[in-house]
Amino acid sequence: MKVFCIGRNYVNHAKELNNPVPNKPLVFMKPTSALVRKGKDVYYPEFTKEMHYEAEIVLRICKNGRHIEEKFAHKYFDAITIGIDFTARDVQRECKAKGHPWEIAKGFDDSAPIGQFIELSEVDLNAIQFHLTQNGKTVQDGNTKDLIFPFANLISYLSKYFRIQTGDLIFTGTPAGVGATQIGDHLEGFIEGKKLLNCNVK
Repeated sequence: MKVFCIGRNYVNHAKELNNPVPNKPLVFMKPTSALVRKGKDVYYPEFTKEMHYEAEIVLRICKNGRHIEEKFAHKYFDAITIGIDFTARDVQRECKAKGHPWEIAKGFDDSAPIGQFIELSEVDLNAIQFHLTQNGKTVQDGNTKDLIFPFANLISYLSKYFRIQTGDLIFTGTPAGVGATQIGDHLEGFIEGKKLLNCNVK
């Protein structure tokens, strides 16, 4: 099982962090030890003082494949949910300044909580509205119609470099509004107004 993540896939998010808008998907990965399921608590790591939430639509791959054409990509995922790509922003900045990879800032334990999956028939895949609340206040609000690289493009692109396998997950990118989280925070993720993710930071 692999956990793919896409960076800077919404224009406004790239701009809020003063990053260039990419001309092809920016790909990184998280280990399976990053995943948190069924509303289990997330523990704030001791190596950062600036852990940020990044809410994203997550695709569940249902079929193996390589070199997938975009027109067939819709056959390769069967469900979606909302997830959080937790990022140690201070650590990431240090890595970027040194030209180092980001893994220690992105792939640490419990850095990828995911919610309950829902069937594709429940949403319009071209315009999925989702949002994240922090202690009851909406902090991120996005819609997949604003993706720079849509789902089909992401699956096709990833399959050029990796064998896509059943059970793999794709975090498709976060909209604007990322911000810091603290011990004691309660984060909730929604797709089309339906709560799918509960996350307590300990």
